[in-house]
Amino acid sequence: MLKRGFATVRDAGGADHGLARALDEGIFKGSRLFFCVKALSQTGGHGDMRAPGDFAKAFDCTCAGLGRVCDGEVRKAARDEIRKGATHIKVMAGGGVSSPTDRITSTQFSLMELKAIVEEATAANVHAMAHAYTPRAIINSVKAGVKSIEHGNLLDEESAKVMAKAGTYLVPTLATYDALAKEGKKDGLSEEMARKIYDVLDAGERSIRIAKGNGVVMCYGSDLLSEMRKYQLSGLAMMEDAGLPAIDVIRSVTSNDASLLGMELEIGSVEVGKIADMIIIRKNPLLSTKIFDDWEENYVSVLKQGRIVFNVFTDD
Repeated sequence: MLKRGFATVRDAGGADHGLARALDEGIFKGSRLFFCVKALSQTGGHGDMRAPGDFAKAFDCTCAGLGRVCDGEVRKAARDEIRKGATHIKVMAGGGVSSPTDRITSTQFSLMELKAIVEEATAANVHAMAHAYTPRAIINSVKAGVKSIEHGNLLDEESAKVMAKAGTYLVPTLATYDALAKEGKKDGLSEEMARKIYDVLDAGERSIRIAKGNGVVMCYGSDLLSEMRKYQLSGLAMMEDAGLPAIDVIRSVTSNDASLLGMELEIGSVEVGKIADMIIIRKNPLLSTKIFDDWEENYVSVLKQGRIVFNVFTDD
């Protein structure tokens, strides 16, 4: 990720204190990491990977190590992730593609549970992010006070207006659906899960247009799994193809993301006094963000905190 120009990343489930500390201490080279430890899921929700015939207990269930099932003990679960060092809390507020027993259209956790999770995050001075596709799941999440909606593919005019009024960020993840359609089965998605992809794939670009038309602030996300992470930059051009001007695409991956993280005084723009996280590239991305699709050909250097960490002339 760092070599692709991402000096700071926000993980949405799975990364932990040890990984973040190893990066901070320079044990290995990588992006600055914000992490939520495990995402919170209800029984039968997007973080519950038990098949319909699986009678394992909920606490034995993880989404490839990414989630935890908590139901009525949402406060305890949120507090526990914060104890582990979480810099934000992730909640599965609706159905998802990679989970076997829910529907894309389902809402997850009651409004009271969602509010309780956000209360715990707020008490610890961290924010909450919500996995949500449908207008109903999005509106529930906004009412609960989450700071960002992840994906939001089925966003409509009503839910976009609710987001804009509340100042809730939208984090589209267009790259992942295209990648899943190409390689999902190879990486282990079942036929049923693969079919879900097409419920949200085509809607993703429409959600960008709706969000833009209603003044929703957008940030950049990828949500790519396994070997599909190589497509991390492809979502930039996809956002532009959906009607977002190139300058707004660039803002989504720089200043808007910094604002979402509460780090706008440190990162997100090139100004005196800020951390010098920068990329040097051969072409002007304001003419077209498609240059990022050819990253290896177009980048020159990646800087993190003012130091060159990757350079095309010196790195293998």
